[in-house]
Amino acid sequence: MVVGGSWGGLDALGQLVALLEEGCSLALAVALHRAADSPEGAMVSYLQSRCPLPVAEAEDKDAIQPGRVYLAPADYHLLVEPGRFALSIDAPVHHSRPSIDVLFETAADAYEEASGAVILTGANDDGCRGIRHMKRRGGVTMVQDPCTAVRREMPDAAIATGAVDKVLPLDQIAAVLNGLGRA
Repeated sequence: MVVGGSWGGLDALGQLVALLEEGCSLALAVALHRAADSPEGAMVSYLQSRCPLPVAEAEDKDAIQPGRVYLAPADYHLLVEPGRFALSIDAPVHHSRPSIDVLFETAADAYEEASGAVILTGANDDGCRGIRHMKRRGGVTMVQDPCTAVRREMPDAAIATGAVDKVLPLDQIAAVLNGLGRA
């Protein structure tokens, strides 16, 4: 499962991961827009204090393990390959590195109908291309209810693609993720 967000995304992600159940078997890979010079480890510490699952920044060629939350490092695109991650310093997409589209598209290509994507709050349309690609590959797509988002532009843009399966508040997204993690 892949998750993307921008403006307000760290708080939304913190709320979401706090609701994950201990023992949830999903691997979550996350791309949040952040400054290239973000302090190393600060986001991991913040999320780990809320999340019952281990949280870490993904490293190049890390094996994807169930029951973990992986963050795209600052100033790197996070790519999903079958069974592992890759990092890239290719050009920013939508002025962002990490790019949500890059994460979503590579996850959809690697896992097709076994993949899924969640768009959180944000102020641009990064993730729209990835959501459409995920849907074409058979993955499940969810978006944070724009009425609950700090900035609704990103959720609204994703919904406008017509490729979104569910529009839910964060607690209901967590319930879906927990259900998938038990399956």
